[in-house]
Amino acid sequence: MKNTCVILFLFILMVNLNSQSMTGVFNFSKDIGEPKLEGGSSYDTMVQKYNLKGAGYNIWFERDEFHYLYNELEGDFILTANFGFEGEGMNAHRKIGWMIRESDDAMAAHISATLHGDGLTVLQWRELRGAFMRDPQDEIFTPKSNYTIIQLERKGNTFIMRAAHPGEPLQYIGEHKMRNMPKRCLAGLFICSHDPEVLEHGVAWNVRIDREVPASYNAYEEGRLACRLEIMDVSTGERKVVYEDDRGFEAPNWTPDGKELIINMEGGIYRIPVTGGALTKINTGEANRNNNDHGISPDGKLLAISSHREGMSGGGSTIYVVPLEGGTPKMVTSNTPSYWHGWSPDSKSVIYVGQRGGGSYHLYRADIETGTEVQLTNFENSHVDGPEYGPDGKYIYYNGTQSGTMQIWRMDPDGSNPVQLTFDEYNDWFPHISPDGQSMVFISFPSDIEVSGHPFYKRVMLRTMPVSGGAPKVLAYLYGGQGTINVPSWSPDSKKIAFVSNPGWHEKKKE
Repeated sequence: MKNTCVILFLFILMVNLNSQSMTGVFNFSKDIGEPKLEGGSSYDTMVQKYNLKGAGYNIWFERDEFHYLYNELEGDFILTANFGFEGEGMNAHRKIGWMIRESDDAMAAHISATLHGDGLTVLQWRELRGAFMRDPQDEIFTPKSNYTIIQLERKGNTFIMRAAHPGEPLQYIGEHKMRNMPKRCLAGLFICSHDPEVLEHGVAWNVRIDREVPASYNAYEEGRLACRLEIMDVSTGERKVVYEDDRGFEAPNWTPDGKELIINMEGGIYRIPVTGGALTKINTGEANRNNNDHGISPDGKLLAISSHREGMSGGGSTIYVVPLEGGTPKMVTSNTPSYWHGWSPDSKSVIYVGQRGGGSYHLYRADIETGTEVQLTNFENSHVDGPEYGPDGKYIYYNGTQSGTMQIWRMDPDGSNPVQLTFDEYNDWFPHISPDGQSMVFISFPSDIEVSGHPFYKRVMLRTMPVSGGAPKVLAYLYGGQGTINVPSWSPDSKKIAFVSNPGWHEKKKE
């Protein structure tokens, strides 16, 4: 009898543990309001995609019926994801999106950023428990597409919705103050069929929960915040997190065989498999204060690094080269500060940004054997950065403020014939050219950022455009900035890019 009781206890414990097991990043999954048909959620770890199914008469009037996949969150946060329905559906008013809720009570106050089956994209809310639902008088209908990107942000008692079609910047949809929403609330993904007799299916991917970092936070003095290492398929926009660490790391390079990534962290340079796993430190000898400007030579033999030297001007960032497998560093130029950004296609020289004598930053080239430095730009009252050759060596691409905002430019290898390539309100940095020479990817900071700055922990976009010109297309919306994509980060087959994003602020940093 005693053994039977023990077995029964263990069984009950296992059931409870399983019922509380995480689905991706979410801790809880349940139907709200007792819909007639049971819903559910699952997570595909291979593609990091959430599959949702749910029924329910509606999310409206004084009570709701739907399926909910969620966490308990406290304070301010930013929720971003791609949403789509599976199949044509039975009701044009089926719903999917983000929801922030005071409790799992069917009549609870909540606010939801919602995509409907007919393309209606809108912010909707219930102000108090049992109150009727509300939404703006001017509802927004968007053309139906395979999916929509939706963002819902909490800032105190204000809730802000943004949305975008694939390839477009996020657009403001609306906002509302929820004065009675508790500081600690529920937040997550939802789906509702708008028909109690129907079970609808939907998907969500590129799901990210981020927290805004206070503007006063100084990452250089107070330390880096947690990071995610992500890989994105450029054709589909699908992202995978392959590594996370509470220690800050930056700037992934892809190794020539496509099997590993190289990042910098706490002054060291590390390798990590593209599938994730353990970090392996690369021996860089006395060059052990490395920053996020590093990259592999086209012939795959050398690694260029930028490491700080004590007592030198501008922080002392100095360019070295070491064997890719590690070894004794060879100094390329003793002039500081110098920040590496690109290799010549023949692997014989490097290009970089430098400051000499406390003046403006300019672009330079140096032979790695002789160290002979050649200045390539001499723009007055402007900032330039991020030089990188195209794979054919015909042009050098870079970012510069010559036109008033930070835009992407190209020039001939000797610095002549500068041509502006991007023209918009964003501040664009760090153009990286795909190995096949067809496309570039770059990071876009919002227009309120200082034009010569590229700070940590901001709302940024990764965008792409043909090297021949054309309108930029958004690849990713993320919280990041400095260290996200400072250096070449295309896969060798030109199909993927690697980058770093930041979950943002964490309470432990306040202690």
